[in-house]
Amino acid sequence: MNFPEDLKYTREHEWARLSAAKVVVGVTDFAQDQLGDVVYVELPAVGDEVKRGESFGVVESTKAVSELFAPVSGKVVEVNDPLVEAPETVNEDPYEEGWMIAIEPSDPKELAELLDVKAYAAFVAEQE
Repeated sequence: MNFPEDLKYTREHEWARLSAAKVVVGVTDFAQDQLGDVVYVELPAVGDEVKRGESFGVVESTKAVSELFAPVSGKVVEVNDPLVEAPETVNEDPYEEGWMIAIEPSDPKELAELLDVKAYAAFVAEQE
């Protein structure tokens, strides 16, 4: 499994990358592997508010339908619209082209409360 060291992680298998004043969000390599072939992605609209730990969208695969959970609270400032037409991008490149939304955090301290790569890798190892 690939877990970039510069990201933060949730126990729901989302990753978060601080980029300028926004937090870019996607699902981890572990999550996309567990899901199997992603066939549908439902994302919020730009301007929507999300709350940390609450669902902001859905990923549907050949195996299951899974909710997506916000790693931080704030306003959605970007949405990766090409994922709607090419959901398989989540499987092919979960950390770059497969990103889902960017959030302008309302409380940047929430990012510090997420798991670092070492803690996330240990969490995943417990689940395998």
